Amino acid sequence: MSTTLVETETKQAKPKLVSPPVPVLDASTTSVEEILKGMNVAGGVVIKNAISLDKVQQIESDVRPWLAKDQAWKGDGFFPKETRRAYGLASKSKTYIEEMVKHKLYQGVCQAVLTTKISSWIGDKQEHSVSKPQLNTSIIFSIGPGAKAQALHRDDMIHHNYPLTAITPAEHTFRREAGIGFFIAGKTATKANGATRFIPGSHLWSSETPPDEDLAYYAELEPGDGFIMYSSCYHAGSANTTTDQERLLYCCFSTRGYLRQEENQYLAHDPKVLREMYDDETLEV
Repeated sequence: MSTTLVETETKQAKPKLVSPPVPVLDASTTSVEEILKGMNVAGGVVIKNAISLDKVQQIESDVRPWLAKDQAWKGDGFFPKETRRAYGLASKSKTYIEEMVKHKLYQGVCQAVLTTKISSWIGDKQEHSVSKPQLNTSIIFSIGPGAKAQALHRDDMIHHNYPLTAITPAEHTFRREAGIGFFIAGKTATKANGATRFIPGSHLWSSETPPDEDLAYYAELEPGDGFIMYSSCYHAGSANTTTDQERLLYCCFSTRGYLRQEENQYLAHDPKVLREMYDDETLEV
């Protein structure tokens, strides 16, 4: 008697994921504690009126020449060909650094989440060390009409922040996070012109959980509005389906002080220029 074994594939039902609401706060009335509370659940929060319109315009004026010099991305299509970038901004726009990177709410969040403290023994003496956050990337995007949507991704992949296991908000700790992003709209950002979309709550997912476009939230912002997000959240630039609107987005990310910077601030700038532009406190950011 012969027996034929039939190999079958068991398909498991995809777990049902639900996006939590995204807090919308105002820079003039919110606090670092309130922002962290919102990020614990959603992974990101909108900050209305993060910087003033005159500062938004000054940053644009500073970086326009650099955006004009940039060319279409020649890589694997990660950035649409309609995208222009300006980066290495510490030596290009003092206003960008002072108003955005040094923003008191953003820095407060970074200090709370990304500061790392350890204790170690040297003989019979216990030493205590503190690693403060550092600027990871500084970049401004100009995304023109016709740009296709970017694929949803997690920025903490550059620091190999894996594997992450699925957790609840109550189980979330700051040590899980490798970075924090801050986005400010230089011009009105809408779903139609490509507003950043992200998946609320995805910072709590397992590394093995793929993104789900159906759960995406579009961070629609007016000029000067901001959006703070854990780098463990799925996010991406969206399609600019308009015929005549530019999406202008100011961005920065910070990471832990012992991790390698994606944009090496020590090679991207002339140290003499930075010393002339900033005080010691700013240079430590």
